[in-house]
Amino acid sequence: MVSHGHIRVNGVKCNIASRRVNVGEVIELGAKAQEMALVMEAQGLAERDIPDYVVPDGAAKITFNRVPTLDEVPYPVKMEPNLVVEFYSR
Repeated sequence: MVSHGHIRVNGVKCNIASRRVNVGEVIELGAKAQEMALVMEAQGLAERDIPDYVVPDGAAKITFNRVPTLDEVPYPVKMEPNLVVEFYSR
């Protein structure tokens, strides 16, 4: 994970790790992030998988073009709407 402060959203430095990104926003790695070993290694992978919901612009910039569907999220997700309703009904 690239630490906060090393990315820009729409050209503005972002220091909120959990910042919500809206459709159409541009996310760019800052200079320090581009020099991180983890980032350089990931960019060098031939089989690097770029999801359809982002559009790359060079090696360090993407545009978030749509909200992914649940089956596109690369992490196990268990939706429990009843718990959401219970939480917000308090």
